[in-house]
Amino acid sequence: MPKLKTHRGAAKRFKITGNGKIKRWKANKSHLLTGKSSRRTRRLRSSTLVDKADVKRIKTLLPYM
Repeated sequence: MPKLKTHRGAAKRFKITGNGKIKRWKANKSHLLTGKSSRRTRRLRSSTLVDKADVKRIKTLLPYM
């Protein structure tokens, strides 16, 4: 069995927590921020966990994490 390559784009976007869950950062924080409320931009700063439906797909992109 050959070694598997890690998907580099996914490796930069996701991190594994201590419990083995996958952490991601929220979208819509790069530009056009003047139209968004300060409450909304403040909430976009925090990270969140990947939804259970997407975990299997992301784990195939990150075989060694």
